[in-house]
Amino acid sequence: MPEVVARLEATAGVIGRRSNEAAEPEELVHEERNEWISSGKPLIPAAVLVPLVVRENGLSVMLTKRTEHLNNHAGQISFPGGRVDDSDRDAQHTALRETEEEVGLHAKHINIVGELDEYIVGTGYLVNPIIGVIEPPFELTPHEGEVAEIFEAPLEFLIEPENMKRHAREFDGIKRHYFAITWEEYFIWGATAGMLRNLSQRLLEE
Repeated sequence: MPEVVARLEATAGVIGRRSNEAAEPEELVHEERNEWISSGKPLIPAAVLVPLVVRENGLSVMLTKRTEHLNNHAGQISFPGGRVDDSDRDAQHTALRETEEEVGLHAKHINIVGELDEYIVGTGYLVNPIIGVIEPPFELTPHEGEVAEIFEAPLEFLIEPENMKRHAREFDGIKRHYFAITWEEYFIWGATAGMLRNLSQRLLEE
């Protein structure tokens, strides 16, 4: 864990902006690219927690599977988080508040060690991923209306570049390109996979 934290601290303050654009082929025509990147439309600020859990066999990443009835991202794998409220002090406050609301984990269990690049989501959100380290013991209580399941996947697997694949599918008649990672029965795709790819680059690239 100390090496991971050191790598994250070394890149602290170097915050860029990403989207699914990195998964798009270079020859893609402008009309088929993510409209939120270049349209100038106002983005809705949001934040998520990227929870790294300390286990005996190494670090794991805590993820949630969203319930099927939600209006946005139903059934998808995601980090705990949500839109920034007017009462939130900053993105870190948003991430910690949403984490407690969604999975029942209090901020006292979370040591913030950095953040990733902002990520533009296809639904119009600008997400700030905050990285936190969690050491057991702790208890979780999933929000019945939002979280169908909480699980952990090995950090080593999720940041392995060979496990990140490019995919494409149609949304509203337009083909969209994105990264995805398959771990056991879980298909982690879209913004969550994009953020994990960013984490991978932070930890593995020289």
